Amino acid sequence: MTSTTMQPASLKRRDSFSAREEDKLIVIPLGAGNEVGRSCVYMTYKGKTVLFDCGIHPAYSGMAALPYFDEIDPSTVDVLLITHFHLDHAASLPYFLEKTTFKGRVFMTYATKAIYKLLLTDYIKVSKVSVEDMLFNEQDINRSMDKIEVIDFHQTVEVNGIRFWCYTAGHVLGAAMFMVDIAGVRVLYTGDYSREEDRHLRAAETPQFSPDVCIIESTYGVQHHQPRSIREKRFTDVIHSTVSQGGRVLIPVFALGRAQELLLILDEYWSNHPELQSIPIYYASPLAKRCLSVYETYTLSMNDRIRNAKSNPFIFKHISPLKSIENFKDVGPSVVMASPGGLQSGLSRQLFDMWCSDKKNSCVLPGYVVEGTLAKTIINEPKEVTLMNGLSAPLNMQVHYISFSAHADSAQTSAFLEELRPPNIILVHGEANEMGRLKQKLVTQFMDRNTKILTPKNCQSVEMYFNSQKMAKAIGKLAEKTPEAGEVVSGLLVKKGFSYQIMAPDDLHVFSQLATANVTQRITIPYSNVFSIIKHRLKQIYEGVESSTDEESGVPTLRVHDRVTVKQESENHISLHWASDPISDMVSDSIVALVLSINREVPKVVVESEDTKIEEDNEKKAEKVIYALLVSLFGDVKLGENGKLVITVDGNVAQLDKLSGDVESENEGLKERVRTAFRRIQNAVKPIPLTAS
Repeated sequence: MTSTTMQPASLKRRDSFSAREEDKLIVIPLGAGNEVGRSCVYMTYKGKTVLFDCGIHPAYSGMAALPYFDEIDPSTVDVLLITHFHLDHAASLPYFLEKTTFKGRVFMTYATKAIYKLLLTDYIKVSKVSVEDMLFNEQDINRSMDKIEVIDFHQTVEVNGIRFWCYTAGHVLGAAMFMVDIAGVRVLYTGDYSREEDRHLRAAETPQFSPDVCIIESTYGVQHHQPRSIREKRFTDVIHSTVSQGGRVLIPVFALGRAQELLLILDEYWSNHPELQSIPIYYASPLAKRCLSVYETYTLSMNDRIRNAKSNPFIFKHISPLKSIENFKDVGPSVVMASPGGLQSGLSRQLFDMWCSDKKNSCVLPGYVVEGTLAKTIINEPKEVTLMNGLSAPLNMQVHYISFSAHADSAQTSAFLEELRPPNIILVHGEANEMGRLKQKLVTQFMDRNTKILTPKNCQSVEMYFNSQKMAKAIGKLAEKTPEAGEVVSGLLVKKGFSYQIMAPDDLHVFSQLATANVTQRITIPYSNVFSIIKHRLKQIYEGVESSTDEESGVPTLRVHDRVTVKQESENHISLHWASDPISDMVSDSIVALVLSINREVPKVVVESEDTKIEEDNEKKAEKVIYALLVSLFGDVKLGENGKLVITVDGNVAQLDKLSGDVESENEGLKERVRTAFRRIQNAVKPIPLTAS
């Protein structure tokens, strides 16, 4: 790689790439650049374009929540890869698929596709945005489902020269990290990932080789997660203490993801504490039952703890689903896990408004909270909050932030990048301050390796240059023998995507889906002059011109360059025959051009009536041939006074008397050339029997 730069960029209009431009890889965050939310990263290289994720910003609504799609031309995107189902990574997908000019292909894992539909259907139902401001409706979601293709972990897919595959990312069920290979340059996009195994998910994998560019989340910056055992104890202690004092516990969560992890913890804790079993735990989401049925379906893709369980761990003994606030009997202490996680709307917000003023109650925030949401506001424990009805209320309930967020912390990120050792790191999905601190830490960590670490803002272009060399691999018969130095290797060059192979024609059907075929070309051209003129003119161009007579028809034949056969088909036509290939096609084109040129230069001698063919005497025919040959030798030949031929070469003029052969010219050199040429032409045409037609 030669250089890396960052600059603002709009890719709506780009000039055609120069050779230098073809080596430029461009990465632009359309969302999640110095922010958490609306993850969407644009990448283009070698004329191929990939979009990673397509989310919304949970703190905004309507068009303001979208990534900056206006900065690109969606119709140029070849592939869209969705890492997981969370709203900030997938919720603008129906809009992008149905309401832009995008016509590429979109991929996600099986579990992600199953949960995507459930989550987005719930999102539009609980959203408080007016119908006019909705980005999409349920019909758009259903139509988008038909366009989504599924990919399995470690499965390699190729689309239009773009190769990609994915690894387990931890984080949530079905979450994937994508490795993309374009012309040998590899880019890893992590999405959200976690290197820590939890109650049901495996940790993120480490790719088996280093990418050239790693686009990685930086959500937690330089923060370190507490050991899991400590976080679980804090979580269960707060809940136990609150319900024992008669209070309610609200746990705002996204419907899927951390919710299932916390449900496993709570169900186990209640099983181990009989004194709490009279206190209800509710999973308050319209999706509760359907979500859990999806998790039951994909238990085999989870960790050993789940796969080896004797019974289905997602059939909870002490937890009940709660579809709506109307079904909730708020008569005593309880624990309610409710969506959405940002307390922006829906069940979690309704319960918060009901419970926030009672100091016996608690709110446990179990994951990352996004800037601009109510969840972020109450972490700082303000004295008052604004309710959904617009009124103010005191915030007396206790607020606890105990992160079970399945994002990598600073230690995990450092260790992961230490294993990968990518020469270029692009940080996304992090607030500016946290991301800046992480960048400084990584700069120190990789100081001795010339690693480039970049933190582009939204719509800021990162440009990298990679020196790409085209290498052709010899295979089949051509690979059986190592050529000597200077030896020419001849074969067919086959390009697939950005890989090149050279092979013998006989091997084409073996190593590719192509096959060889011979195409014989034939063309007939009007020509009624002497056939020997063509031979004479061809010998001036090609060394290899052989004369013969066709054995079957007996017509005069020329073989040019051992590739093209020229036949005198009749008194008025000639024909060309050749096996089609680039060189033979070029030779035949030149012969056609030559014949057409002769047709223009030499007057046609056709004296014909309906019943009678009038012969033209040999002497007159010979004059025509002499004239044509002189034209071929000297170019500018005109008929002058007294029947003499006027020959002009480079401004010098010679006059030739056709009868006597005398030549007049002030230029002695030209005079001698014309005299010699005329004498030789006369000798050449005398023995040729000439007939008129």
